[in-house]
Amino acid sequence: MSKSIATYWNPLDLDHSHKWKPILGLEGMAEELTLSLEQDTGEYTRLTRFHPNADTTAFGSKSHPYPEEIFIVSGRLYDRAFDLWLETGHYASRPPHEIHGPFKTDIGCVVLEISFPNRVE
Repeated sequence: MSKSIATYWNPLDLDHSHKWKPILGLEGMAEELTLSLEQDTGEYTRLTRFHPNADTTAFGSKSHPYPEEIFIVSGRLYDRAFDLWLETGHYASRPPHEIHGPFKTDIGCVVLEISFPNRVE
């Protein structure tokens, strides 16, 4: 099977705001919109939107056993694990088990995330 497909559309357009879903445990701070999903492997592409002044410090840092790629679409996000403000245009290809976060933002941020949970190491 392959990842789901979609014709051109703008997920950032206000007409599509109803498609964003709150992230469990981060309600009021962050929401997500899955753009593509491969049902068999679980590989996905999604947008995560952090609202202004969101702060995940209470949840600590995290890591997972699979690789992922991230791209900052807009805004900025502070990653405490790297002591770095990620600005629009920042990109990372994270290896499995890399610690990242917690995160905070002052102005809000949209992150494109491409994850490969079937590639566990």
